[in-house]
Amino acid sequence: MANIFPNRSVAGQLLAERLRAYAGRHEVIVLALPRGGVPVGYEVAKALGVELDILIVRKLGVPHQPELAMGAIATGGARYLNDEVLQLAHVSDAELQQVLSEETAELKRREHLYRGALPPPEISGRTVIVVDDGLATGASMRAAVMALRSKRPTHIVVAVPVAPEGAAGRLGGAADAFVCLQTPHFFHAVGQFYSDFSQTSDAEVRELLKSSHNHARTVPA
Repeated sequence: MANIFPNRSVAGQLLAERLRAYAGRHEVIVLALPRGGVPVGYEVAKALGVELDILIVRKLGVPHQPELAMGAIATGGARYLNDEVLQLAHVSDAELQQVLSEETAELKRREHLYRGALPPPEISGRTVIVVDDGLATGASMRAAVMALRSKRPTHIVVAVPVAPEGAAGRLGGAADAFVCLQTPHFFHAVGQFYSDFSQTSDAEVRELLKSSHNHARTVPA
């Protein structure tokens, strides 16, 4: 029988307990997937005493078949292209550039919405903990991690409160480690494992990021 989390904040606090090995390490950064992953990631970063930022991901859909991903882009210029899909779908360079242009514009819009003038975080050479409020298919998270690889982190940990059985396999080995509090057999949607799964607002994302950055400035190096 799976446990029900009261809300995302409590889930983040519990998740942080499983990540204590990363506490107080200056090279560690928590990247939360907006919007629902941010309250979880905020609690993880606060408990570990590490930096929090966001990882915005945009899937690159094949033209005329947008549900089929030919790659992904993410915060800070991270990019992943699936050469096999590009070839099988006969995507031209012009079509690829068009999709890249559109999705890059949307990613930048969201970056500005959430981060404002704050620059993207430095990823190269760091241990990155990628956090969301849960995994369903794992497709978006896998794309996020594969895009993140282009920024040359030393270690990528995917950490979520809940995911279906076999979730680690769904990531296809993209991450170096997978931390999950529970993997119930009967899994329909992430929201069924939360008492309060109300939508996280854009304003809440901005406030949590601001609070985390302000806290980081007050913590001695």
